[in-house]
Amino acid sequence: MNYRRLGRSGLQVSELSIGSWVTYGNQVDTRAARESLAAARDAGVNFFDNAEAYAGGKSEEIMGQALKELAWPRISYVVSTKFFWGLQEAPNQYHTLNRKYLLNAIDASLQRLQLDYVDLAFCHRPDPNTPVEETVWAMSDMITRGKALYWGTSEWSADEIRTAYDIAERHHLHKPVMEQPQYNLFHRKRVEQEYRRLYEDIGLGLTTWSPLASGLLTGKYRDGVPADSRAQLQGYDWLRNLVTDAGKNSVVGKLGGLADELGCTVGQLAIAWILKNPHVSTVITGASRVEQIAENMKAQEVAAKITPEIKLKIEEIVGDAYD
Repeated sequence: MNYRRLGRSGLQVSELSIGSWVTYGNQVDTRAARESLAAARDAGVNFFDNAEAYAGGKSEEIMGQALKELAWPRISYVVSTKFFWGLQEAPNQYHTLNRKYLLNAIDASLQRLQLDYVDLAFCHRPDPNTPVEETVWAMSDMITRGKALYWGTSEWSADEIRTAYDIAERHHLHKPVMEQPQYNLFHRKRVEQEYRRLYEDIGLGLTTWSPLASGLLTGKYRDGVPADSRAQLQGYDWLRNLVTDAGKNSVVGKLGGLADELGCTVGQLAIAWILKNPHVSTVITGASRVEQIAENMKAQEVAAKITPEIKLKIEEIVGDAYD
């Protein structure tokens, strides 16, 4: 496993990491989570991503119990959580980044995770109804109080990130050091264009999610939606529409041909392509089975095969089929 610094910070994270969105609490119980975390750890993974809203808090509970049972030294792994959506549709508990919510939410997450602190705390979405300065102060205080070590954002615009950074710098507060955007072969413009100046200007690190475009880039949806797919879960109609897109599935088919030439799966090729981006600190992968973790980890070997010529072939195949 290779390790990369989280942006300009000194924290090292495994270039491939494990996320719990959709799976923990929906597809994976504590036993399966423990087995998956152990398999990932054996492969060198040290970063595990979560969020309070995943499975209505159940995801944090499952990961927390699994980590407790595994009993690894706390210094040896990195855990994140994210705040914004909330768990109750009530004032100061839902769709907000105000100070009251944030400083209560971190305590609740730590209780579910059974941890004294999280390494990374993200503002899961921007909040247009709370002054950015209030959010920055609250996140900085969260760190000062020892409940998180670093803070950052998820799916914020470049202007919003820069505003938060400038406020923190002006008031000598803890600055945001990372962003968690979606990034894959079909979703690229934010990472490659919008954030371009931020990597050098403020040292922004990326913990990217959905490397396989919710499974589309595995090729398993080319002939329809399998019965055991997350796209069959209740409330995931939007996902079914995404993964059954005919044009993108055609691209996946062509990528599959290139993957065959390289001796890998199209999913491994897609993850390896992201690893070639030097601004990505870690690629968050998902797995409901131990076997999927082993398959995803092989993307590191594939990355070494992505020469400039192979990268150009990928670009030619994808064309303009991305946003």
